[in-house]
Amino acid sequence: MNPSATYFEKCREIFAAVESQNDAIQKSADWFSETILAGRMVHLFGSGHSRILVEEMWPRYGSFPGFNPIVELSLSFHNLVVGANGQRQAMFLENVTGLAERILRNFDLSPRDSALVVSSSGCNLVPIEMAECFRQRGVKVVAIISRKHSDASASRRTDGRKLQDFADLVLDTGAPVGDAMVCVDGLDTPVAPGSTVGGCLLVNAIKAEVALRLTRAGQPPKVLTAGAVVGAARATELFEAAYDEHARRLSKLYERLGEKP
Repeated sequence: MNPSATYFEKCREIFAAVESQNDAIQKSADWFSETILAGRMVHLFGSGHSRILVEEMWPRYGSFPGFNPIVELSLSFHNLVVGANGQRQAMFLENVTGLAERILRNFDLSPRDSALVVSSSGCNLVPIEMAECFRQRGVKVVAIISRKHSDASASRRTDGRKLQDFADLVLDTGAPVGDAMVCVDGLDTPVAPGSTVGGCLLVNAIKAEVALRLTRAGQPPKVLTAGAVVGAARATELFEAAYDEHARRLSKLYERLGEKP
């Protein structure tokens, strides 16, 4: 097969691997729906390129409020590559212990919340400690990792524990060790990663299941929808309503911040 055909074939394998996790997808949707129906938020976190899945979940077309995207630019601002705000610094910072605690200091968390933490390797300190901090506050954690890659990788924690060790539920992107999936003749390293493909399948499957649960509960979500689908006026109405709801939900994460129990 040529490289593109090989990539498509590997993606079909990823699709099958994700589809086989239906029970875990359903459980994730149950937890996230319970959080949203309680008026709270599902916290989303990913450092490095795992940020892609955070933004895939919310806000974008076909998504709806109820999710709190925690995106630290210092860990995921890639376009400059080198120099100030470069990739070397981002890769260093995602292994600084204590940073996750400082990030979550900004939010008044509740056991009614839930969280999705994404890390392909499951081995970098900040996402691991993010999950650990959520669990310490009684928040259910769903982790997305690439199981084969994580199993072949060494944790940056001194005790060897990985993201999956602090998760209530673990989902697998189905990507291979090293993520890249295509070998090219004459090139000694593979190209074309697959974890984003598997991760996007997972988060959108969960998103669809959550929408079903919210609708059945009598609280249909305000979905960001293109004017080409519902007309310009309705699209504007949905966007404004969705952003307003997001702001109201987010305000609850600040209203009692710093108060002693």
